[in-house]
Amino acid sequence: MNPANLPFDSEAMLEGLRSWVECESPTWDANAVNRMLDIAARDMAIMGATIERIAGRQGFGGVIRARFPHPKQGEPGILIAGHMDTVHPVGTIEKLKWRREGNKCYGPGIYDMKGGNYLSLEAIRQLARAAFTTPLPITVLFTPDEEVGTPSTRDLIEAEAARNKYVLVPEPGRADNGVTTGRYAIARFNLEATGRPSHAGARLSAGRSAIREMARQILAIDAMTTDDCTFSVGVVHGGQWVNCVATTATGEALSMAKRQADLDRGVERMLALSGTTNDVTFKVTRGVTRPVWEPDAGTMALYEKARGIAKSLGTELPHASSGGGSDGNFTGAMGIPTLDGLGVRGGNGHTLEEFIEVDSLVERGRLMAGLLATLE
Repeated sequence: MNPANLPFDSEAMLEGLRSWVECESPTWDANAVNRMLDIAARDMAIMGATIERIAGRQGFGGVIRARFPHPKQGEPGILIAGHMDTVHPVGTIEKLKWRREGNKCYGPGIYDMKGGNYLSLEAIRQLARAAFTTPLPITVLFTPDEEVGTPSTRDLIEAEAARNKYVLVPEPGRADNGVTTGRYAIARFNLEATGRPSHAGARLSAGRSAIREMARQILAIDAMTTDDCTFSVGVVHGGQWVNCVATTATGEALSMAKRQADLDRGVERMLALSGTTNDVTFKVTRGVTRPVWEPDAGTMALYEKARGIAKSLGTELPHASSGGGSDGNFTGAMGIPTLDGLGVRGGNGHTLEEFIEVDSLVERGRLMAGLLATLE
């Protein structure tokens, strides 16, 4: 089976993808994510998959597990793992409207990662239409919480990965048309400052501002960044009345490192910030963590398979480890051959200018089809 001969059509793929992108699905809106999962479940049911809905927990949406018909159903095969949540609140579609400009197409979540998820299903669809039976059975797992560190579904992802031989992750492709063969370690932290209230007009000096302490600590956290381990604060909330000295302020911080040992040291430094100064208590607690994924022989053999397919399609396929976490962190760290970054090319993810390169839908769709058709 030559994937170059499969009749992928970028315009038809865009038409199908549009309904996915215009169904906004921010992580924190479980109902919105579930609406998106409903659309994907229906599409896969039409393709002949057996659909299993797994209820969400911790306030997140649910999970869809789809198994496609195969004579070896139940044996270890290929897991395609993707997330359907995005960082864009409902209503973003009014600011980031679906629009096509030459080889670029814009929309919330189109790049991270609905485009990659959609082309993966199109690859399965094209193989089925060609009456081609893949050597291994295929399972698709779509999850609702990757953008916040996968707190509610990590166990499901790891359990499903353990039942399979390979994991393919259609997160966005690299700018150089490359794929991802490793991911940096990431830790999240919850920050809380607790001060002493007072009337900001009448008795300002009697108060102890939690906001002031949070601001001081944010600067200290940012200053901890080195080449080996980065630190940033991305969420801050504080105060309730402008005429009151703030009693509480909360925040969330992120740390990322290429090596697990560097992240472990970073975690120690963050936790050491906890304490009380000038009657204000600052507390750091550890949130969800993604382990470092360093490529092993199994992952590199999987990459070489993909590189050979890409070469047969007339393209180069470089690889590298990447910052920014994905659920590939978990499966790769488990030692299961994992290839990430198999999704679309594009850019400006997590912004109001998020786009994909339209021609990458077909190119990456053929690459995915080639992997599904040859992995054994």
